[in-house]
Amino acid sequence: MNATNTKPTVVMVHGAWADGSSWMKVIALLQARGVATMAAPIPLTSLSDDVRALDRALERTSGPLVLAAHAYAGAVIGSTRSDRVCALAFISALAPDEGESIADVFYREPPLPEAPQLAPDAHGFIWMPDQGFPSAFAQDASTDEIGLFKAVQRPIHVACIQEKAPRPLWKSVPSWYLLAKHDRMINPKTQEFMAARMKAEVHRMDVDHTPIATAPDKVVSVLLAALTAASG
Repeated sequence: MNATNTKPTVVMVHGAWADGSSWMKVIALLQARGVATMAAPIPLTSLSDDVRALDRALERTSGPLVLAAHAYAGAVIGSTRSDRVCALAFISALAPDEGESIADVFYREPPLPEAPQLAPDAHGFIWMPDQGFPSAFAQDASTDEIGLFKAVQRPIHVACIQEKAPRPLWKSVPSWYLLAKHDRMINPKTQEFMAARMKAEVHRMDVDHTPIATAPDKVVSVLLAALTAASG
């Protein structure tokens, strides 16, 4: 990272059952526009662990930051305390308020019919059932993409969804929200509630739960809106 760079860097954080490569298409589109990017790896072991991992990644950057999160990672970007963050972008993401857990907001509305049954294994990790990828995680993805999701999935520990969130950064930093109208994992009604509560600029789109892979151009349009505002 160039220490004299004053343009915002977009730091993207993956959700459950994914890794940083889930942002691959978005990264390519942003880099083609000359935008500095980073995909921050998080261990998915607890909310506190994941926030510390994000903060370590942010130490490798300089200048202003736009943080983007998919799904679970909304809680992570909302919990960092970096004073260089000038915009937040939530991509069909969960955004608990202070004292709430991911489970509190995720189960605010009844699960949708296509949503998979999820339960922790003997080690406390929750894996996505294979059928959950084409039925709910990314129903608009290609067969090859579904196969890749299955092969590289990373489980999330139950501690991540039970830990209470601190005061969220979205209470003091401008936010953008891509509301996935065809989301089968996070009820769109819940997304409406969270986006309204954080007073985000809402972009409602006909996309599935994982548009970072299935509709990257739409995700980029939201990130560019946040970048434009962050750049003054």
